[in-house]
Amino acid sequence: MRAKLVLALIGLATAAPLAAGQRLPAQGSVEVAFSPADDPEALLIELIGGARHSVHVQAYLFTSRKLAAALIAAQRRGVAVQVLADAQQHKRGRNALDQLLAAGIPVAFETAYAAAHNKVMIVDAAGPGCAVATGSYNYTWSARNRNAENLIVLRDHCALAQLYLRNWQRHREAATELHRLPWHPPPGASSGG
Repeated sequence: MRAKLVLALIGLATAAPLAAGQRLPAQGSVEVAFSPADDPEALLIELIGGARHSVHVQAYLFTSRKLAAALIAAQRRGVAVQVLADAQQHKRGRNALDQLLAAGIPVAFETAYAAAHNKVMIVDAAGPGCAVATGSYNYTWSARNRNAENLIVLRDHCALAQLYLRNWQRHREAATELHRLPWHPPPGASSGG
């Protein structure tokens, strides 16, 4: 079962730019799910289903066809969907990224790191209904069914969502756009290894 916790509103979020490491006042609500007892994948699918404007994903592992289908459905209803993925984990093509590419969803590989270990989903960062999902939960069958994982969804804290989105954009600027799988880095290019 998913536990819902509501944080007390400590203060109003500032519209000023936020620096990494800056403390933000608590606001909004927090929802958590633990696998395998709970169903973090269902929580992510629900989050994607509620997106109105945008979904930005950072994935270390992404093999879940159900999550890919939810992102494709969001894109088809006019939501801007973009995905960043770890190059080393995905370059062989054993993942759900091929589904996203076939649907025209922009996918890019992070190649500047030994591991792009983020597991983040940012929904409607500008609001309303902004949310950030993060935790140890990979977007895989094993994470849902076999592993001990956690997922936390932070809702209605748009300053936080925008901070995550700025970080996502910084990573995207350094990433390599993906056009097809399998993928091989260009000769002489770093592949994060």
